Amino acid sequence: MSTQQVECSLGHWVHSEARPPHLSGIVDFMWHFEGSMVRLRERTFPNGMLEIIVHLGERYRDVRGDDVAICPPTCLTGVQLGPTVVEAPGHQTCVLGIRLTAAGAYALFGRPMHDVTALTVDLQDLLGAAAAELEDRCCGEPGPRQRFNHAAEWIEARLRRGIRADPAIAWILDQIRRYGGAVSISTLRERAGLSKNRIASGFREQVGVTAKQYARIVRFRGVLDRLHAGNASLADLAHDAGYYDQPHMTAEFKELSGLTPGEFLHSLRYPNSVSVAE
Repeated sequence: MSTQQVECSLGHWVHSEARPPHLSGIVDFMWHFEGSMVRLRERTFPNGMLEIIVHLGERYRDVRGDDVAICPPTCLTGVQLGPTVVEAPGHQTCVLGIRLTAAGAYALFGRPMHDVTALTVDLQDLLGAAAAELEDRCCGEPGPRQRFNHAAEWIEARLRRGIRADPAIAWILDQIRRYGGAVSISTLRERAGLSKNRIASGFREQVGVTAKQYARIVRFRGVLDRLHAGNASLADLAHDAGYYDQPHMTAEFKELSGLTPGEFLHSLRYPNSVSVAE
């Protein structure tokens, strides 16, 4: 587990992360936030993952245009297709997050993932009493390490049901991520021995987006991470990510983030993520 204490113009908080090795391929990482924000609204970006959020204090709000809705106590966010905005409470709060791979989310929920694409839904609507069990386990513990352990145990118990993604779909997902999204979907489909209909239905059911959409998101996220790290020019980023040219990269970046690369670079970003303050 790693922990970072942050004091900056955006607020003050303690952020912890854990990557349970025995849940590799299911959980990307778990995170724990405790603190308060000065700038309440935060823009987040697509990453090809799904995320369970457990509110252990006052809840965040989901902002969609002029519509602002308080999030359920425990919720799931599906694969996002564009930028989303959340609004923090105006004072101290605490949140646990579990970022899931697409294959991991399907194994946990065993239901069509397209039902939650681009949505934030109440986990109790999906899992019933199992959602309350996760919340109760985490609320009853005093710190992030214990909460991570209980969340991992909860995930392990659900995985014992034996639900798994189609191996061919899981292989294609792995290849897309391995190549940073810059890979031919038709080539992967042929190598996996899938028909066009099979890959379309498999991705819709087990991921929630098409294989091409997923690859676009993965490629965008790679550019976003490198841009945030500041270790390459825009021209180099476009070339390395496999875009036709820099304007094509900029257009896709704007579509998926709502910002140009330049606007992102000049935005007020959080120390421990690529999210930006609204």
